[in-house]
Formats: sequence, C-alpha cells, structure tokens
Amino acid sequence: MDEDSRRTRWERRTEGPLAVASLVFLAAYAIRVLTGDPPDGLRALCLGLILAAWALFAVDYAVRWRLSGQRLRFVRTHWLDTVVLILPLLRPLRVVKVYEAVRRRHGRPRFALHARVMVYAGLATVLLGFTGALGVYQQEHAAPDATVRTFGDAVWWTCATLSTVGYGDVAPVTPVGRLIAVGVMAIGLALLGAVTGTFASWLLQVFAREDDGGPPAS
Repeated sequence: MDEDSRRTRWERRTEGPLAVASLVFLAAYAIRVLTGDPPDGLRALCLGLILAAWALFAVDYAVRWRLSGQRLRFVRTHWLDTVVLILPLLRPLRVVKVYEAVRRRHGRPRFALHARVMVYAGLATVLLGFTGALGVYQQEHAAPDATVRTFGDAVWWTCATLSTVGYGDVAPVTPVGRLIAVGVMAIGLALLGAVTGTFASWLLQVFAREDDGGPPAS
C-alpha cells in the first residue's frame, strides 16, 4: 500500500474523532472561562480535556506529515492544520472542514457552489466569533480600565468587529486581547469578502441567464 493510500485512509478514519475533539475542546474551554472560579475537580477536568484534544491534533498532524513525505512542503500545503495546531482557539474550524468532507463522501453536494461558500462562511463566523468572544473575555474582564466586563460585552464586541462596524464602545486593552482582536478583524474582512463576492457572482449569473432567456439557477 502506497503512502497516499495510507494517508487517505488515516484522514478518513480521523475526521470524526477530530471533529468531536474540536467540540470537546470548545466546550471545556467555554466552561472554564464562563464559570469564573470553578471547583478544583471541574477545573482539572476541563484542563485535561483541553490538553487531550491538543494531543490528538498533534498526533494527527505528525502522522499525516510522516505519511505525506513532503517535509516542509506539508506545512505550506496544509496551512489550516498548522494554524489550528499552533492556535487552539481556531480548532472549531475543523468542524467546517469535516462537514465539507462528509458532504463530498456522500456524493454530489446538496447545495450549489455559491450556497456552500455562504454556508461554510456562516459556520466559520459563528464558531470563530464564539471562540473569539471567549478569548477576549478571558483576557479582558479582570484587567484595569477594561470595557469588556461581561461575556455579553465580549459577544457584542465580536459581532461589531466581525461585521466591520466597530462602534468602539467596548475595546480590548490588554496585549493578548488586542492580538485576538487583530485576528478577529482579519477573519471578519476575509469572511465578509467571501460572502459578498459569492453573492454578487450569483446575482451576475442569474441576471446573465435572464438576459439569455434561460431559467435562473436554483
């Protein structure tokens, strides 16, 4: 059996477990942040689940790197997995990737390309918005002169930032909080551009078909 076949089989077998690990990581991280000062047992459980999820991603990354035989080229061609391994808060993106893989495995995707792009962008926005709000709240709520005092403030700030509105009524003041903010801003611009560009492309196709006298695509 060649390395490509072994890698493909490995990726298929680990899609589901890694998606579950992403959700477990997000749940454990949310509980640890939102409970404030949890009991020692709950804190230890959440920390153990977070570390276990990180270990699963590290093992999966190492195995696929070994099976690919690409060495440093693997890091460039699998940039999402590399970023997810380095930045734990981006692990929920794995769920979006698994959703795409499952749809392809069951044959032709249910939605057209334009609809799929908007659906995936929406899923990524919700997941990253929630994790970004958790990260900002964790860093900001106890900082001096902080304006993000509650998780609701963090969610409001994330929505305003992802939508590129940026009211400025609440904003991070800590270095780590501002670093998270930079990532949320960049992601917001990318997702907004993807959705608006895809929607505009779909409208152009519809209008072109109408001009040609053909029925619009569903």
